[in-house]
Amino acid sequence: MALQGEMLLRVWNVEHGACAMLFHVQDGVAGKLAMIDSGSTKDWRPSTFIKYRLHRKQLDYLFITNADQDHMSDLDGLWQEGIDVKTLLRNPHPPAGELRRIKAAGGMSNDIERFLLIHSLYNSPATEPFNNYMGGITCKTFFNKFPNFTDTNNLSCAVFIEFAGFRILFPGDLEENGWLALLRRQDFRQELAGVHVLVAAHHGRENGYCEAVFDYCRPRTVVISDKSIVHDTQDMTQTYRQCVIDNWPNGVKVATTMKDRHVLTTRRDGWIDFAVDAGGKFTITTEKHG
Repeated sequence: MALQGEMLLRVWNVEHGACAMLFHVQDGVAGKLAMIDSGSTKDWRPSTFIKYRLHRKQLDYLFITNADQDHMSDLDGLWQEGIDVKTLLRNPHPPAGELRRIKAAGGMSNDIERFLLIHSLYNSPATEPFNNYMGGITCKTFFNKFPNFTDTNNLSCAVFIEFAGFRILFPGDLEENGWLALLRRQDFRQELAGVHVLVAAHHGRENGYCEAVFDYCRPRTVVISDKSIVHDTQDMTQTYRQCVIDNWPNGVKVATTMKDRHVLTTRRDGWIDFAVDAGGKFTITTEKHG
């Protein structure tokens, strides 16, 4: 059956954090809601947006790409606002007890405690699998295993989202060794080859960059979810820009400004929207004028 409608995906500006939402729309009707990470700021929280702006009491699919606070700073808020999280997708490694030991070394929060709880509880097969209930939007996830890796960054869950041939990758906070381990998998390399938009790992910091990725991945733009640069290792924009230019000299055109861009950042652009139609054509708009 031919695809219909469109996918709407927004990368939210949560500074040095991560949060994106997506759903399928057909004939003006929005379908199930998925969210990738639950980062927040002092002025904006996904839990209150879902409840009071989207007027939803249910989050159908929640992906957590990295088990660190900046990827889940409003995770407990979902429960506090009475949002019913139906399906959790994440790296199932390590077991909850071992993950607690790892996280305890860096200090605990209500959000980390919530994640440890649901990590131990959400282990049954999804009653409504993502790929069957999102209007033609599909996902694939890849992750390294414990104890091959014992740090949360390299145990990130890399999430590929696809609709009508358009593909975006959310790699969490993978570092070079984690990337290289996944690159040994042929199926991971094949997914990389079809990526149109790459969300930079570890918020664009140097330790999230892996040169070998770009032997397979030739994105038309890179998205960096970040705040004002406070670390020298954050200033990787030019490196990512060159990776895009090597294959796509014009990058992508942003409808908000009608400018060609190779790298988009929440720091400069605010939230970033991708609207993908059933033919695979995508339009990018931004909150700010860059």
